[in-house]
Amino acid sequence: MSSQPRLLIVNAFIGTAGYKTLYQELGYSVVTEWSERKAISLVRKTPPAVIVADFYHQSDFRDRLSNLESLLAAVQSAPSTRILVFYEAAHQAILDQVRARLRIDAALTLPVQEDQLRATLLAWLDNPPASA
Repeated sequence: MSSQPRLLIVNAFIGTAGYKTLYQELGYSVVTEWSERKAISLVRKTPPAVIVADFYHQSDFRDRLSNLESLLAAVQSAPSTRILVFYEAAHQAILDQVRARLRIDAALTLPVQEDQLRATLLAWLDNPPASA
């Protein structure tokens, strides 16, 4: 491979950005996007190999369960992009509901265990999904 796989960090509110050095050490080219709308545009133009995003639920969301549903819906058309979310254990039930409708390849509870994160990302480097 001549170029590094791209990893997109989205909505780094909780802890995704704290692992940027690890992502780079593993061989990913890292891009950070704070706006979900801009991240969706980026995914549609050039889907990354991996998206790492914080997942959260707020009871005042009227038409959705989480902060990521629009992004997750957009990524469904990019089957070669892996999706990893970080979430609070208290949001497990909501995460399960979202996962029943939209693809999430891996979910790690906060605080994230760095060895588990490393193992997940290394496995994806070693076994990229087949292009659709």
